[in-house]
Amino acid sequence: MRRLSRAVSGAALLILVAALGLTLVSASAGAQAPVDHGRVDVVEVSGLFDPVLVDFVASSIEQAAEDESRAIVLQINSGGAVVTDSRILSLAEVISDSPIPVGAWVGPSGANADGRVGQLVGTVDFVGISPGSHIGNFGQPVIPAELLQPAYVDAFEGLIDDRADDERAVELGLAADAPTLGDFLIDLPFVDTEVDDSGDQPRRAVLTEVRFGQLPLTNQLFHTMASPAVAYLLFVIGMALLLFEFYTAGVGIAGVIGAACFIGGCYGLDVLPARGWAVAVLVIAMIGFAIDVQVGVPRFWSAVGLLALTVGTVMLFDGVGLSWITQIAGIVGVSLAMLAGMPAMVRTRFSTPTIGREWMIGELGEAFEAVDPEGTVTIRDARWRARTNRATPIAAGDQVRVASIEGVVLEVEPIDGAARDYRDHG
Repeated sequence: MRRLSRAVSGAALLILVAALGLTLVSASAGAQAPVDHGRVDVVEVSGLFDPVLVDFVASSIEQAAEDESRAIVLQINSGGAVVTDSRILSLAEVISDSPIPVGAWVGPSGANADGRVGQLVGTVDFVGISPGSHIGNFGQPVIPAELLQPAYVDAFEGLIDDRADDERAVELGLAADAPTLGDFLIDLPFVDTEVDDSGDQPRRAVLTEVRFGQLPLTNQLFHTMASPAVAYLLFVIGMALLLFEFYTAGVGIAGVIGAACFIGGCYGLDVLPARGWAVAVLVIAMIGFAIDVQVGVPRFWSAVGLLALTVGTVMLFDGVGLSWITQIAGIVGVSLAMLAGMPAMVRTRFSTPTIGREWMIGELGEAFEAVDPEGTVTIRDARWRARTNRATPIAAGDQVRVASIEGVVLEVEPIDGAARDYRDHG
């Protein structure tokens, strides 16, 4: 009986030790298991809402939901939208139907959420705004009231043609005060934080993973071309380079770059609210400049080109504007190229060397156009600016003789009644 009792006691002790060991192992494993604090996506949304940016925002929300992120935050800095009202409404419905919370932070400092983009901000679950930023200029309602937050419904009428700065936006309940993106994220209910008191001052640290996203490179390129300043400059620079290549009588790198710029500019103007007649006026401006380029003398068509360039630039867009810096750069840059650079290039391309031109005195040629008192003549298949050294005008097609040279301008006289060439002794 004693042996049986000892065996039972030993077995019970072994069972107790085993159970205690399992308990300790389980507790140790539980202590080492990482805590899942989830993830929040932050997507940068900058510039006008064009088709590329609208699609990117919609796909980012859908992707964040598929990845089971806790929420997605749109970092917004936009002056408005250039897509149709239906596209804006569709995006608002995507935000409203999102299975995860959607937030918006208008920042960094000095950012805007204007026009229909401001209406979109009113459809998200949480809004923050940085110092110096604005929300407003909503325009006419595009998004129905049932999709907007109550504060935006109440403030809508007062912000149709007005903007609220950060202080007013906070007072109206449109947004929370959030100087930085980190400040905005820390206060969101779906972001885990902890107090870090290891330093001089305790601070809250974000435990939830933050994943940042922005437009892919190719989409970013198309989005950039659809900005007003870039589209305008690409369009006029492209036309200028193509005109340059036309006068060089070949296809070189300038022509390739010009064609790429022109196509990019056409894409941007198609996306943006560009006035068709203003685009036509810019084309007329280049035609006007081109007529006088080869002559090398600014005349009537140069004035037409300068006037058309100015009008087309100032009136190009409806609803979005070009900065005065962009307008001046475009008008002055193209004018200088057409009135000074291009004529010099044409003379270099089509004229004979400018050193040792004494041989030209006495040469015979033909008036390419009337010289009255200035015009263009052809000497040995090269065109030159010329002026008549007599009061009698020279008609186009008449034979002329070079009497003298002043700089890059030839003084010519008609063959009939011309002075005898000093080299002609026969």
